[in-house]
Amino acid sequence: MGVEGREKQKILEAGALALSGQLGATVQRLRKAYNLSLSELSAQSGVAKSIISQIERNETNPTLATIWRLAQALDVSIERVLQSSQDEPFLEKTSRADTPILVSDDGKCRLAIIGWIKTVEWLQAYDFFSEPGGVLESEAHQRGSVESLSVREGELTVEVGGAIECVKAGETLRYRCDRPHVIRNLGETPAQATMVCILKAAAME
Repeated sequence: MGVEGREKQKILEAGALALSGQLGATVQRLRKAYNLSLSELSAQSGVAKSIISQIERNETNPTLATIWRLAQALDVSIERVLQSSQDEPFLEKTSRADTPILVSDDGKCRLAIIGWIKTVEWLQAYDFFSEPGGVLESEAHQRGSVESLSVREGELTVEVGGAIECVKAGETLRYRCDRPHVIRNLGETPAQATMVCILKAAAME
């Protein structure tokens, strides 16, 4: 085996070792989730108890046939057995300075975009604030879209297609937003709300 061949073999061995490390923790997690002992899993899979123990302790690199038997016994796909032992926690924090702000034409309403950019095509979330007398006029979104407005402070009035509804603190109003709609603060105090827009609401088709 040449130098290049040896390097490739090292990479393959390192990959196999990493996979084995994930595999052991995954097999043990699934076995305990099903409340199975090593002996019970051995009996169901046909894999020796000692081999399963070695796999869970990451002391061996099992064959694909062995992994398949364990997957069958645990009633999961091979893909699930081979996946990482646990998903990495997802934490993504955005500072106030980095939160985009939209302002209404009259300058009295502000929408802080708190939704995730990766879902913007079908799900949008905003922190809404309006000074007294503020008006937010919005064009129609795509067909079937629904907006949910949960008022936290103050009172807001929503007008959609000629229908008008008042929403007070502690109340939530859902309405079709696939037509022009207007949110007004007709009160004498500021209003705050959480707004969620579902752009593909098949239920409204």
